[in-house]
Amino acid sequence: MRYYAILLVILCFGLVSCKQESDSKVLYLAHTLPQTHPVHKGILTFQEALEKKSKGSLKIKIFPDGQLGSEREVLELLQIGSVAVTKVSAATMSNFVPEYHVLGIPYLFKSKEHQFNVLEGEVGKSILEKGSKFWLRGLCYYDAGSRSFYTSSKAIRTPDDLKGLKIRVMNNQMAINMVNAMGGSATPMAYGELYTAIQQGVVDGAENNPPSFVSSNHYEVSKYYTLDQHSSVPDVLLIGTKFWEKLSAQERLWVQEAADESAQAQKIFWNESVKASMETAKAAGVEIIIPEKALFAEKSKSVLEEFVKEHPEMTELVNKIKAE
Repeated sequence: MRYYAILLVILCFGLVSCKQESDSKVLYLAHTLPQTHPVHKGILTFQEALEKKSKGSLKIKIFPDGQLGSEREVLELLQIGSVAVTKVSAATMSNFVPEYHVLGIPYLFKSKEHQFNVLEGEVGKSILEKGSKFWLRGLCYYDAGSRSFYTSSKAIRTPDDLKGLKIRVMNNQMAINMVNAMGGSATPMAYGELYTAIQQGVVDGAENNPPSFVSSNHYEVSKYYTLDQHSSVPDVLLIGTKFWEKLSAQERLWVQEAADESAQAQKIFWNESVKASMETAKAAGVEIIIPEKALFAEKSKSVLEEFVKEHPEMTELVNKIKAE
C-alpha cells in the first residue's frame, strides 16, 4: 500500500527519472539516509562531478531521508523508470542479484585494502553488471564500514559471551546464520524499533558500523561496543537501465566517471565519520573492546561452508575473492 502511495505522489508531481529542463537532463536520485551521513556526502560529490563534467547538461536532483520510500521500494521505482539513480546496501541487492550475497560472508575480506581491491577490480565490476538483467545497473561501491556487536549489559569479549544473548540482525539469512553460529540468538527486527527494544531489554544488543551506532543514538542505551568487524557489506550506487539506455555514449562516460570519483571521496568521508563516531561513543562512556577477531572468524566458518554447499555455483566467485 505504501509503495502505491509513493508512486501516486511521484505521478502527481510529474516526477520521472529524466526530466528535460531547457538544455539539461535532470536525473532523480533517491536514497534512505540522512543528509549528515557520509554516503550522502559522497552522493553530493557525484552530483557536483557530473554537472561539472557535462557542463550542466546532466544534473541530479536528490531526494534523501527515505522521501520516496525504502531501499526496496526505490529499487522498484528504478526498474519502472520513475527514478534514475539510488544507493542501497549490497544486502538489499542480493534479493535481486544472487552474487551480492557473497559480499556478506563473515570475514571474507582480509582487510579494507583487500575489500576494495576486490570491489574495484574485475570481480566487483562483474557483480555490478549482473544487475542489468534486472534493470539495475551498478555504477560503483561505497564504503559502509564493518559491522560489530554492541550490547547493553554484558560485554562481548569472545564468542562464548554471545551465548544466551538476543542480538538484533537485519532480516537476512546470512546475518541470522552468522549470529546463531557464534552462539547468540539472532533476532530480526525493524531498525526503527531497535532503540526502544534495547532500552526495554527486548533484545540484548545488535550489530552495526560506528557511524550507524552513533547516528541512531544506540550508544545511549548500549554500554559495550566490541569491534570484532565480522562483516563488511558495501553500499552500491545504481542507475536504472531504462534511464541508462537513453544516454549517449559520452553521457554514460560522464556518469561513470563521476560515480568513480564520488566513490573515492566517499571513503574519506566515511573514515572521518568513523573517527568522529568513536570519539562520541567513548565520551558517552561506552567501553570499546578490541577482541581477538580470529576467535569470531573460526566460530563463523560454518556460514561460508553452508553457503557454498547450498550455492555451489558461487564457489568460483568466493575463491576468486579469496585469491585477490
